[in-house]
Amino acid sequence: MLALLALLPILAALILMVGLRWPATKAMPVAWACAVFGAMYGWGIDAGTIAAMSFHGAITAVGVLIIVFGAILILYTLQYSGGMETIQYGMQQISADHRIQAIIIGYMFAAFIEGAAGFGTPAALAAPLLLSLGFPPLAAAIICLVFNSFPVSFGAVGTPIILGLKYVHPLVKEAVASGVPGLNFASPEQFNLVIGQWAGPPSSTVMAFILPIFMLGFITRYFGPNRCWSDGFKAWKFCIFAAVSFVVPYFTFAWLVGPEFPSLIGGLVGLGVIVFGAKKGFCMPTEKWTFGDSKNWDPSWTGEISGGDTKEFKSHMSQFKAWLPYVLIGAILVITRIPDLGLKALLAGVKLSFTAGFLGHPEISNDIQFLYLPGTIPFMLVALLTIPLHGMSAEKAKQAWSVSFAKMKNPTIALLFAVALVSIFRLSGTNPNGLASMPLELAKAVAGIVGNAWPMFASVVGGLGAFITGSNTVSNLLFAEFQWGVAQQLDLPRQIIVAAQVVGGGAGNMICIHNIVAACAVVGLSGMEGTILKCTVWPFLLYAAVVGIIASLMCFVFFPTLF
Repeated sequence: MLALLALLPILAALILMVGLRWPATKAMPVAWACAVFGAMYGWGIDAGTIAAMSFHGAITAVGVLIIVFGAILILYTLQYSGGMETIQYGMQQISADHRIQAIIIGYMFAAFIEGAAGFGTPAALAAPLLLSLGFPPLAAAIICLVFNSFPVSFGAVGTPIILGLKYVHPLVKEAVASGVPGLNFASPEQFNLVIGQWAGPPSSTVMAFILPIFMLGFITRYFGPNRCWSDGFKAWKFCIFAAVSFVVPYFTFAWLVGPEFPSLIGGLVGLGVIVFGAKKGFCMPTEKWTFGDSKNWDPSWTGEISGGDTKEFKSHMSQFKAWLPYVLIGAILVITRIPDLGLKALLAGVKLSFTAGFLGHPEISNDIQFLYLPGTIPFMLVALLTIPLHGMSAEKAKQAWSVSFAKMKNPTIALLFAVALVSIFRLSGTNPNGLASMPLELAKAVAGIVGNAWPMFASVVGGLGAFITGSNTVSNLLFAEFQWGVAQQLDLPRQIIVAAQVVGGGAGNMICIHNIVAACAVVGLSGMEGTILKCTVWPFLLYAAVVGIIASLMCFVFFPTLF
C-alpha cells in the first residue's frame, strides 16, 4: 500500500499528461497534491511539515529556473543581435545533402547547444534551421528530438548530475562511512565524476555511434522519395566520422575532468571537425540525397509552415563574432569549474540561505549558490557582454530580456510544483511512524518484483522521469534516490544503477512532452504531438534496451561477486 501511495503522483502525471494531454502547468500541481495526500495519510506527516518540505523544493526550483532563464536569455540575445541568423547562414553553406545537414545540425550543433544551454533549447533551435534547409517539418522535429538524447546525460554544463544528484550525496556519505564495498568517494564532486565516467563512456558513447546511422535510415525510410532504409545507411561513413569527432573529446572530459564539459566540448570540437571534413568531402556519400520536391510530400508531414515557406538566412556579422558568445561561455565555464584556478571555491562559497522557520520548521533549510549557477555566470554575464560585442541597441537588448522573462511563466509553474513534489518524496523519511522515505518504500516493492534484473530497467525509469517532468535534472532529483534504494535493496553497484538513471533521463528527452510541444510550436506542427511521440518512442526503446544490456554487463563484469 505504501508503494502504491508513493507511485500515485507519478501515475497521476502520466495519466494527465499522456492520456488527457494536460499541460505540465496543470498536471504537476495535481501530481504534487497526490504526493501531499500520500505523505499525510500513508506516512502520517502533518500539513505544516509538508508545507516546509514544499518550501525546500521551491528553493531548489529557483536554482533550476535561474539556469533555464540564462539559457533562454542567451538564445534570444543572439536572435535579436543577428548572431543566430549569421550562425544559421553559415550552416546553410556547408552541404546540400540533407543527410549531412541532419548530422551537422541535428546531431552536432544540437549537442553543443545542449552542453551550453540545455533545457529544451537544442530541438527548439535546430528544428527551424533544418526546416529552412528544406526538411519536412515532421522530419525536422523528429530528428532534433531523437538526437537530443545522449548529450543530455551531462546536459547544460553538467546540471543533470551536479544538481540532479544532490539528494543522493548524503546517502553516499552514509554508505562510505558504513564501509559498503566498492564505494570510496571522498566527496560529492568525486561521486559526480564517477557517475559521469559510468554514464558517459560506456552507455552514451555507444549510442552516439548507433543513433545517427539508425536515424538516417529512419528518415529516408519514412520521408524519402524512395522510402528505403538503405538511402540513409549510405552515409554511414560520415556518421562514424561524426561520432568519433564527438566521442573523443566527450569521453576525455567525462573521464578526466568532470560532468560540466563533455557535451559542451564534444559538441564544439566535433562541430568544427565535421564541418571542416564536410567542406573537404571527407567520408561524404558519393551521391547527394534530399527529401525531394515538397509538392510530393505527404500532407501529414507539414503543418502551418509548408515546404515552400523555407527561409534564406542572411549574414549580419562575421562567423567569428556570431560564435564569440558561445566561445566565451565555454572559456568562462572552464575557468570557473577547474578547482586549481581558485574561482570555483570562491563562487560556490557565495550562497543565499533559506530556512522554513516561518513555517515552524527551522531544521528544514536550503540554499542557492547563485554565482556558481551557470544561469548567472556565464549565461547572464555573456548575454550582457554580447550587447556591445554585437553592437546591439538598447531597444534590442530590452526586447531580448523582456521576451526571456515572458517565456519563464510556464516553466516556473511546472518546476515549482515538480520539485516541491520531489522534496516531499525525499524528505518523507522524517515521519512520526518511523517509515522509510517514499522512494525507498517504492524501491523495496520494485526490488521484490524485479530482483537482479533491475539493471535492464533502470534507464527506463530515468526516461519516464524526463517524460513526466520535462527535464533530466528533475528526473534525477525525483528518481536518483529511488534508484539508489533499489540498488541497496538488491546489493547492486549503486554507481552503475544511478548512472543508468542519468543516461535514461537523457534518452527520455526524445519522448519528453515539454520538448515535443516546443519543437512542434517552432515548426508549425502544434496539435501533432501524439504523432511525433509515436515516432520517437521507438528510438527511445532502442536506446533503453542498449543501455540496459550495457548496465547489466558492467554489473556482472566489474562486480561479479554480487551475482
